[in-house]
Amino acid sequence: MAGLEPRPILAASAAVFRAREVLLVKRGRPPGQGLWSLPGGKVQFGETVEAAALREVREETAVVAEIKGVAGIYEIITAEFHFAIACHACFWREGEVTAGSDAQEARFVALDEIGQLTLAPKTAKAIADARMLLGI
Repeated sequence: MAGLEPRPILAASAAVFRAREVLLVKRGRPPGQGLWSLPGGKVQFGETVEAAALREVREETAVVAEIKGVAGIYEIITAEFHFAIACHACFWREGEVTAGSDAQEARFVALDEIGQLTLAPKTAKAIADARMLLGI
């Protein structure tokens, strides 16, 4: 489709909490390879952002989550790409964490340890906003 104007990419993510921990993945591919972020990815054609967030959580971590609300919309704009990410505030429901093919690593991280990780852009803000929404 040569000649088309570049457009923002719609993505969905999830801040999944279990007690005083949040689910994070270490990105295995660009963009953000090697950085810790919330599980998430592109919304597929015909898929809602909620369904995309839950699908991405399952694919990247094998965890089942329950959405409680939208934490916010976060944009990441560089010279190479423009993502608009709908982040959902969630609670863990079931599943043992297993890193999927897109992730180098996946695990629940204690809230007081998040600052020790190298995070992808907007991840700390999304976690803080989701915590506020959930009252954590």
